[in-house]
This record gives sequence, C-alpha cells and structure tokens, in this order.
Amino acid sequence: MMFYMVVERFKDAPAIYQRLREKGRMMPEGLEYVSSWIDVNLKACWQLMLTEDESLFQRWIDNWKDLMDFEVVPVRTSAEVREMMASRGDL
Repeated sequence: MMFYMVVERFKDAPAIYQRLREKGRMMPEGLEYVSSWIDVNLKACWQLMLTEDESLFQRWIDNWKDLMDFEVVPVRTSAEVREMMASRGDL
C-alpha cells in the first residue's frame, strides 16, 4: 500500500459540501481516505489517502473535477524515509 497526499483546490466550497452530503465521497473500492485538513478560507484541502492502485484516483477525480482541481503526490512517512536512508548507509 502506498500513501498519497491529494491537494484539492476548491472552485466552489458550498457546492462541494452539498455534493458530499448528498452522494458521499464517491470513491472507488480500493481507494481509502485516511484524513484531511482544510485551510481556514475554504480554498484548499489536503487529503491523505491510501491505495495499491494509483489509477483509481482518476475515477474518483472524474466525480469532482467540475468543483475542484487536483494534485496527487505519492508520499512516505518520515519513519519510512529514515529506514530507507539508514539501509542505504546515508544516515
């Protein structure tokens, strides 16, 4: 499983939350929501997500792309990076 940080740039926050209330997250099976943070001006959201299949993001994004723009970034935890660096002898 791989973690991804999804940056969403809101076009219309009220419409986003209305759709979320009516239809839920509309995520395909295999794409797991972990947690999210939203800026105080309701302009952006950072979501931590988990999946084995990065291609699932496009199916999910298609449900929301009219209301926000997306950037999907593969990420590792700090502990994973420390372990990787130690195993390479960089630490």
